[in-house]
Amino acid sequence: MKKIFSGVQPTGTVTLGNYIGAFRQFTTLQHEYDCIFCIVDQHAITVTQDRLELRRNIRSLAALYLAVGIDPKKAILFIQSEVPAHAQAGWMMQCISYIGELERMTQFKDKSTGKDGVSASLLTYPPLMAADIILYQTDIVPVGDDQKQHVELTRDLAERFNKRYNDVLTIPEIRLPKNGARIKSLQDPMKKMSKSDPNKKSTITLLDTPKEIEKKIKSAVTDSEGIVAFDVDNKPGVSNLLTIEAALTGVSIEDLVTKYNNVGYGDFKASVANAVIDHLKPIQQRYEELLASDELDVILDEGAIKAHAVASKTLKKMENAMGLGRKR
Repeated sequence: MKKIFSGVQPTGTVTLGNYIGAFRQFTTLQHEYDCIFCIVDQHAITVTQDRLELRRNIRSLAALYLAVGIDPKKAILFIQSEVPAHAQAGWMMQCISYIGELERMTQFKDKSTGKDGVSASLLTYPPLMAADIILYQTDIVPVGDDQKQHVELTRDLAERFNKRYNDVLTIPEIRLPKNGARIKSLQDPMKKMSKSDPNKKSTITLLDTPKEIEKKIKSAVTDSEGIVAFDVDNKPGVSNLLTIEAALTGVSIEDLVTKYNNVGYGDFKASVANAVIDHLKPIQQRYEELLASDELDVILDEGAIKAHAVASKTLKKMENAMGLGRKR
């Protein structure tokens, strides 16, 4: 069975867009592939983090993975820093990386431009991301467009390692999102919903209360026409709300448009809010149960053990290929 690896940083709360675009797909993929889901906390510290908040975010993200339907009996869920092979292999990948190719990474250029000083880790974290992937002999990496360049670098580094030392690493394939529900900002429906958006009214998170959800959707940007119709170019705000309801309820957009014929925007928004609240309620209940019990830590402990068992085998092959330590 082919292996899939996905890593998510524990910064901010998972948005409705993240959930519909990625997390919900993970629950299907776990039945078709060997899935490894990693909370990449070492990537999070490329920028300064409050240690207590980071630890809360790590457990919160782990609980959300499980609450949305990830089954620890079918998939491996673990915290990156609890498997030392990631940092070890990350250094090895860094040693075969070139400064020029790291400086060409779009995210490094975006985050370093205009800054007086940036952490060296902003430049070198792509080799760590490469290590995350290759340690599990990953076949497929599902990513958004913003991470495609990094996975392309991972492929280059894995090929370089194999040619320079020994043919021990699997070259991963990139899987971009299929055309489907793309959830947009509630305040600017021309851009995607993002957990880094400074305008909190733009984003619904999986942990928002019913009142918060109602308030955000009530203030969502629409238009002055007053007609519920799906037209991404001319009615992006209304189309975004229709997309959200369709994604969460399974009702087609065409049927929703019929449902809202002659319905004003106020009632339309209230109905969309109720659909979101109803869908998130069992997820939020399961999330709270996990945080209140020892189950979450047991699952993460077991996940780290399973991940270590797989990653350490690849690490030993890499060390032997490079001539590190004593041959084992």
